[in-house]
Amino acid sequence: MTSLDHPTGPAASTIETARITWSLIAEPTDGAALAVRAALGSEDALDLARHGTVEDLMRHLKGKVPIDDSDPAPARKDPRLRAERALARWRQRLATVRVEEVLDHAAARGIRVLTPEHPQWPRQLEDLEATTPHCLWVHGPGDLAELVGSRSVAMVGSRASTPSGEDTASSLAASFARSGGTVVSGGAYGIDAAAHRGALAAEQGATIAVLAGGLDSLYPRGNTRLLEAIRERHLLVTEAPPGTAPTRWRFLARNRLIAALSQAVVVVEASWRSGALSTARHANGLSRHVGAVPGPITSAASAGCHRLIRDEGAVLVTEHSEVLDLLPGGEPSGDGRYARQDELDLLSSSDRRVLDAVPPRSSAAVATIGQEIGIGQDEARSALARLELLGLVEVREGRVRRARPR
Repeated sequence: MTSLDHPTGPAASTIETARITWSLIAEPTDGAALAVRAALGSEDALDLARHGTVEDLMRHLKGKVPIDDSDPAPARKDPRLRAERALARWRQRLATVRVEEVLDHAAARGIRVLTPEHPQWPRQLEDLEATTPHCLWVHGPGDLAELVGSRSVAMVGSRASTPSGEDTASSLAASFARSGGTVVSGGAYGIDAAAHRGALAAEQGATIAVLAGGLDSLYPRGNTRLLEAIRERHLLVTEAPPGTAPTRWRFLARNRLIAALSQAVVVVEASWRSGALSTARHANGLSRHVGAVPGPITSAASAGCHRLIRDEGAVLVTEHSEVLDLLPGGEPSGDGRYARQDELDLLSSSDRRVLDAVPPRSSAAVATIGQEIGIGQDEARSALARLELLGLVEVREGRVRRARPR
């Protein structure tokens, strides 16, 4: 297969080819590439990259050439120098890029490519606006738009996780998947891997791993079997074309995709400077709800979660129902499974005063209860009758005592 994986007309094929070419010549963080694509469209922007001048680029960007991460200090102060560097790096890669060869290489491994023209392209990526990826490379049987279209939650956290954090991530992910949801994470060690494993174990729902490198060489190597299981049953996703190695800046850029593909983000465990916090920041910028799981106050592994709750307004999450509450239109989570209502919660303040007047280990005369708390005898007898119906006291031969626990 040397073309895209669905039939398109000539015009659409040209647009898609231009987008794929941009993914091959520009990094996800290349602001100049994203800006010129937004200004001119993928095709005309690519033509400028091939044949345009520095003046052409600056004119179309109105002189505001975004700073690239790789720009040295002098270029950061000089828009013209930034434009020169942008054209130079694009043309250096254009000289060696062969789009058809890349597509053949991907197709031979079952890797598909999606662009905004494809029916499986998720519409929520439009929330990224200028930083929308040029295209996405996917591997697996899943339909990306369908998997993230209604119930998708990102569960992310530190690579250096604790057993408790991993257990929590796995449990929350399994419960969410069993409810028919899709768990999105980054395929990394620690919390990411635990969330993926929990979702896979549920045998329902789905999980998606969003990676920072090409799908022809899975990373991290230690998670190869896990990533292969996700690829076999659900979907691997990346904006990096085949042959791309994962690097720090690609990991950071990848986090915006995790946030955009999800309707809410839950940070399960994160240290003070964890990369998972960048996913939460992207989610906030995209108006996604953010939740965070608290940990021991002495645990450095949870310091980032506490920071999100205290400073960023993240919702405290302790169980599955609170994850569902983060979704748009989700049911309020209520008091949670650790909150238990018993008969004492049903008492009025006056009945509670009567109960408090009954000795905890002995009995008392019914006639003295009213005097003890300063109410009438009839009122006291009515309250004791209600307490007896609730099984809280026993009244025998004019005396009252606390009921024995059942």
